Amino acid sequence: MNQKANEAAVRSDFEQANLQHDVDEKLFKEGIGSDHVRNLSRVKEEQLAIRLKLETERTAVAADSAKARLAAQQAKIDEQKALYQLKRSQVDALHVRAGIHGVLQLVPVDVGQHVTPGTNLARVADPKKLKAEIKIAETQAKDVTPGQIAAIDTRNGVVNGHVSRIDPSVVNGTVTVDVTIDDPLPLGARPDLSVDGTVTLENLKDVLFVGRPVHGQPDSTIGIFKIIDDGSEAVRVNVKLGRSSVNTIEIVQGLKVGDKVILSDMSAWDNFDRIRLK
Repeated sequence: MNQKANEAAVRSDFEQANLQHDVDEKLFKEGIGSDHVRNLSRVKEEQLAIRLKLETERTAVAADSAKARLAAQQAKIDEQKALYQLKRSQVDALHVRAGIHGVLQLVPVDVGQHVTPGTNLARVADPKKLKAEIKIAETQAKDVTPGQIAAIDTRNGVVNGHVSRIDPSVVNGTVTVDVTIDDPLPLGARPDLSVDGTVTLENLKDVLFVGRPVHGQPDSTIGIFKIIDDGSEAVRVNVKLGRSSVNTIEIVQGLKVGDKVILSDMSAWDNFDRIRLK
């Protein structure tokens, strides 16, 4: 502001000197004024013109300098705003929020406890959207594929579902299979509830089958004791097995409908083809 005031004062002096020089020049031409006065007014006008030019340049430099200072201050303000937003986001991040709507089940940490990144701070579950995890023996998991029909017994009703995921790893001899529930959940269904699950691998019609023997493997031939003579004796017969489930196995050859067999471990009588039952 001071520089603009200086420029305005010099401009005013220059304009006055310019007018005075015009008057002196006119009087000199009319023979009234002297040449000396005319020259003095001309020199004063020229000096003030130079001063006005310098003051104008100083005003422009001051304006550019002010803009630069304002830009620097604005940059500092923007930097502080960004820092504030960062700190605020870090504070907001301290408030743990679940990514779903549900019910808080478990908080495994205590207030004030120091935890490492990735630590489970809480467990939230949606009781309306549950899945079943069933454990299947690793020897039978090879036949399970995504999309197969499954039935889940919740102890308060059986609901239908389908296999949605098969864990690639084996833990304690079992494979975890995730089943997505397709039916409405029965009353009492809640997270961590113990359930029984059955996966339908294949639907076979008109198949002869028995309970699964102790040592019976699919697509193999084994010796089984068949009960005869009203249950007083049993003879060994060779039976060809087919496909199997958890509790039953297909009989391809060696037995007929109505035959009774011994499914328990009879390895102690491997050297005998006929035994008497008591």
